[in-house]
Amino acid sequence: MSTIIDRISEGKFALIAEIGVNYYDIAVKEGITPMEAAKKMIKEAKDAGIHAVKFQTYKAGTLAAKASPSYWDLTEEATTSQYELFKKFDSFGYAEYKELKEYSDELSIEFLSTAFDFESADYLDELMDVYKISSSDLSNIPFIEYQAKKNKPILLSVGASELEEVERAVDTIRAYNDKPLVLLHCVLEYPTPLEHANLLKIASLKNQFPDLYIGYSDHTKPTQSNDVIKTAYNLGAICVEKHYTLDKTLKGNDHYHAMDPEDARRILSDIDTLDMLRGNGDIKCLDSELTARKNARRSIVSAVSIKMGTAITEDMLTYKRPGTGISPDRMEEIIGMVAKMDIEEDTILQDEMLVKVEV
Repeated sequence: MSTIIDRISEGKFALIAEIGVNYYDIAVKEGITPMEAAKKMIKEAKDAGIHAVKFQTYKAGTLAAKASPSYWDLTEEATTSQYELFKKFDSFGYAEYKELKEYSDELSIEFLSTAFDFESADYLDELMDVYKISSSDLSNIPFIEYQAKKNKPILLSVGASELEEVERAVDTIRAYNDKPLVLLHCVLEYPTPLEHANLLKIASLKNQFPDLYIGYSDHTKPTQSNDVIKTAYNLGAICVEKHYTLDKTLKGNDHYHAMDPEDARRILSDIDTLDMLRGNGDIKCLDSELTARKNARRSIVSAVSIKMGTAITEDMLTYKRPGTGISPDRMEEIIGMVAKMDIEEDTILQDEMLVKVEV
């Protein structure tokens, strides 16, 4: 069973580290193999408390035409051809992802990978409990249908899309698959400027698709405050996917807008704080409020001295703290009752001081 789906179905926040293909650059930097780098990233993600790691499975030749232009920040990643960029990072296949899946299982962290072609969608089936569909494939209805037929939960990013496109993708999935479906708000701008984050779209997605889970795939640069992810969570994003690296200073690909393990620790700590602040939402008096409730509320108090046997009238009474006597919301009941004893002025009335007159 999927850790991610288990958590969000229980209303618990889930954080996915989008490793993508960043392990290739980590391998070069540290003088280790890509497999060693990928495993190191998984281990550090687990140590940081992250719930799942996600890779990207593709072959450049099936993903992009050789003439495909770039759409990222060229000051961070200078490659101007999608095909040339993807070609640098497509050496892993079934055997490698199986090894990463088994290693993830050993560490008890969920393994995911986005499939970008039918072949990888097939061989990843035995390795994953959840499919992730990229925003770039939102209009690729045949591919969405193919993955939906695997009958597993799906995370669907909805970046750069119109509502009608999202509805069609959801309808396609639901025609073949009734498993949990998570829509991830996403902005296809690398990195996403804070002023383009458009986080209210999360609330709009919740309103538009009330039967689905809503999450967020974040491409903003990490900040110390984590305001973007905290705001996304407060708006209803129960699941957050964010690019992940071990070195945010590395040039190229997805390092420059990724979180590192320390960022992840802060994110998870901040979400814990938000959960503490949000409470459970029950409309009730808290146990910690009971003393204040008793002493700050008011009771019915005698405004004058009242002799035993006197029928109570409204002008004999007032309302004062503490709330240890008869509550003012019983005022109509008290009017007309008779004093069973002499009651001095400024006395907090109690039930035993009064008797109801039988007619």
